[in-house]
Amino acid sequence: MAAADCYDNQGMLRSELDINGKPVNGNTCINMDSLNNRCVGINIKGDTATQLNEKQNFYNPYQHRDVKHPTTYFDTLIHLLKASLGTGILAMPSAFKNAGYVVGTLGTIIIGILCTFTIHLLVTASHELCIRRKVPSLTYPGTVAAAFEEGPKFTRILAPYARMMTNMFLVLYQIGSSCVYVVFIASNLKVVGDAYLGGNTDVRMYMVYILIPLILISWVRNLKLLAPFSSIATCLTVVSFTLIFYYIFREAPSFTDREPVGTVKSIPLFFGTVLFAMEAIGMVLPLENEMKNPKKFGSVFGVLNASMLPISTLYLIVGLLGYLKYGDKTTGSITLDMPQTEVLSQVVKLLLSASIYITYALSNYVAFDIVWKGMEQKMEKNEHRICWEYALRTSIVIVTFFFAIAIPNLEHLISLIGAFCLSSVGIALPAIVSFLTFSDVYKNEGNIQYGLFCLRNLLIILIAIFAFVIGVSTSVSDIIHHMT
Repeated sequence: MAAADCYDNQGMLRSELDINGKPVNGNTCINMDSLNNRCVGINIKGDTATQLNEKQNFYNPYQHRDVKHPTTYFDTLIHLLKASLGTGILAMPSAFKNAGYVVGTLGTIIIGILCTFTIHLLVTASHELCIRRKVPSLTYPGTVAAAFEEGPKFTRILAPYARMMTNMFLVLYQIGSSCVYVVFIASNLKVVGDAYLGGNTDVRMYMVYILIPLILISWVRNLKLLAPFSSIATCLTVVSFTLIFYYIFREAPSFTDREPVGTVKSIPLFFGTVLFAMEAIGMVLPLENEMKNPKKFGSVFGVLNASMLPISTLYLIVGLLGYLKYGDKTTGSITLDMPQTEVLSQVVKLLLSASIYITYALSNYVAFDIVWKGMEQKMEKNEHRICWEYALRTSIVIVTFFFAIAIPNLEHLISLIGAFCLSSVGIALPAIVSFLTFSDVYKNEGNIQYGLFCLRNLLIILIAIFAFVIGVSTSVSDIIHHMT
């Protein structure tokens, strides 16, 4: 009997069968068109299953955050504005004096953009690292450590040290800010005191006078107790700035005898001062982590952009108009440039001193919290735990006090802290974290994209190194010159 052609019930296998139903010569032919269609269908189903599985396994940090009292968009915006508007803005006229009104204007805009961009880098990298590690949120030191662990092998062993260095810079920044607050309060009280008591009392004596009040307010262990005072401080600050603008516009500012460009020696002081004034890098992730809708923090019209635009604008206005108003007589704080004998001017100094006094407690609390967390495990079973806690709080105040005594010049101190701490922790570290986090991602996008990615981060790091070296060396040189 002749061989018969037949198909299996799936329409895929075609065989030449003999009378007994066995393949002729053991050969079996395959209908490739039908088989390909079947395989494509299987692959599509497999891909869909894989995508579905990935979607199910995708970790969204925002959905796993257990925040007892989440903040709204507006709440977070106000907190970030308050964190960025401190004594630094009062030093902006001094910064413009060092840079000139043209360089100062352009420099403030550029630094504002740079600070905003690096904060975006940090927030984006932190979110990506939360996804990879399946954790709801990360602190700044935690983000840095995680980025080093995600990087090449040689960076992984540096992760614990990266965390430690980040904590160290944050503590130094907070202690440095507290030193500035001590000098600011003492300097303003000195002007008022000298006006009524006569003479020319050393500003260091006023630091001695306020030492005990500073220790007492730093002993407050619960931030909730400071919340009402923080609201009062905000109101005092608003009233004070209103009066400051009154003095600025009381007589029209003039460009006469004002330098458009500062000297090569003084311009580095400008960068340190503006960095100190604008950066609030330590507050960024805590605020983002506490938001009810964290996606609105770093979006185009999010909290970060909505706050940095008015902050940069306000700093620019105060710096430019303050310099045009007082010229080369501008000092480390615009409050010290205002008339010393007028009652209204003295009210401004006292109101801001009271406001900064409350802010000092908050700044010290951050420094204490970082240091105490490193000691907490050892102190957990210590029966004198409370005593050690108060001892640490007091020690931080004493440290800020002695640094303020050593460097009582507000202008030089602000510039030094800005150049030393914020060029590293505010500019360089976010770029390093971004590079370590997304390096592999950009490698897969092609050589051009990866090259631009590397170039961008390298440029930011070089700017930070330049600001650090030039700013610190210039500030230290001026401090030594002033002391001798």
